[in-house]
Amino acid sequence: MIVNKDKYRKRIIDTQIERYLKIFGAICIEGPKLCGKIWTSSYHANSEFLVGDPSGNFSNRAYAQIEPFAVLVGDSPRLIDEWQEVPALWDTTRAFVDIHDKNGLIILTGSSTPQIKGVLHSGTGRIKSIKMNTMSLYESGDSSGVVSLKDLVEGKFETKMLENISLKQLAYLISRGGFPKNIGVSEDDCYELATSYMENIIKTDLKKVDFGIDYNERTAKLILKSLARNESTTVSDQSILNDIIENDKKSIAKNTLKKYLNAFERMFLFNNQEPFSTSIRSSLRVKQALKRHFTDPSLACAMLGLTPAKMLNDLNTMGFMFESLVERDLSIYAQSINAKLYHYQDYNNNEIDAVIELEDGNWCAFEIKLGLARAEEGATKLVKVCNNIVKNGGKEPLIKCVIYGSGDKIYKNSDSVYIFPITALKN
Repeated sequence: MIVNKDKYRKRIIDTQIERYLKIFGAICIEGPKLCGKIWTSSYHANSEFLVGDPSGNFSNRAYAQIEPFAVLVGDSPRLIDEWQEVPALWDTTRAFVDIHDKNGLIILTGSSTPQIKGVLHSGTGRIKSIKMNTMSLYESGDSSGVVSLKDLVEGKFETKMLENISLKQLAYLISRGGFPKNIGVSEDDCYELATSYMENIIKTDLKKVDFGIDYNERTAKLILKSLARNESTTVSDQSILNDIIENDKKSIAKNTLKKYLNAFERMFLFNNQEPFSTSIRSSLRVKQALKRHFTDPSLACAMLGLTPAKMLNDLNTMGFMFESLVERDLSIYAQSINAKLYHYQDYNNNEIDAVIELEDGNWCAFEIKLGLARAEEGATKLVKVCNNIVKNGGKEPLIKCVIYGSGDKIYKNSDSVYIFPITALKN
């Protein structure tokens, strides 16, 4: 077994995995490389088959290609890691579940999604896909967790004073990111892992996603740099193309850009926020743009060469990167309560940084500020936008919150807006 179960560091996704193993014949845990999928999957498994094991000249992969059904046989749940290297394993898993007619048989993991050809069946009803991200601040031990998203939704809240969080600490947490291997790395070295990660994406991993497609390294790098420069914004494809033209004599077509973005998406490199409206059928949910995010803020920092020291010299850029950090955590916490993270922007450019829509249709509004000093300003703006939504026939949010970075207070203001630091939040 890969993981020592006695030393395993609990993840928020564990509860979901346990639940879905009871409901479905197989689950597929998907997410970016190094986010901890294999450790978490191994913790929940009773046997393992590692498709990507290089021993014996990748004999496991060769065996899986020849006898895909045989590799699924073992104590359940059985972990099959990097299944996408042998796409036939997906259909084989579906058939295996049908034959044995039991739940909790197989755990598939993958850090990229293969092209649709080679996968004949969706797996609906047999295989449940679960998205895994890097660690939230609560999971990495950098949030006290004294404020719970679940408790806020249920109306439970307590005013507190905390130890002050400095901008320097925040810059470190943003640049370090939430990759498990990077937790505890020093401030001087914390950006190295993400830098190496992005270099490998551009030089090696991208070419493995679509065999036969010749991706250009320079083009890939320019696209990722443009996305990093526009982190936490609703930047359009045309703006990305304009960035490329400014930095390269050769322009690319929109379809070419979409090809690259699709490849990056299938490598779980992004964690974008879809647009929200209180009306399920509103055109806002369709016509408004995605808010763009890398799957972890450290990756955007890596593409910009943004170390903690550099970040402190550019607080405007730091603000966007901090927003990315908060929205990464909110997406993880929302998923744990079967909710989903969105952003709001109407046709008059009124905005709400983050919206969590609950299973019952209620929604929660979040404004994000770098420091406590601007929290009340954010609360005033949030109340105004929410009131405007209600005035135009929309549903009032269940809760309104301002999440800030640097500061030391947890309180509810006179407009009933909850104000607290991200380093106090948990699911």
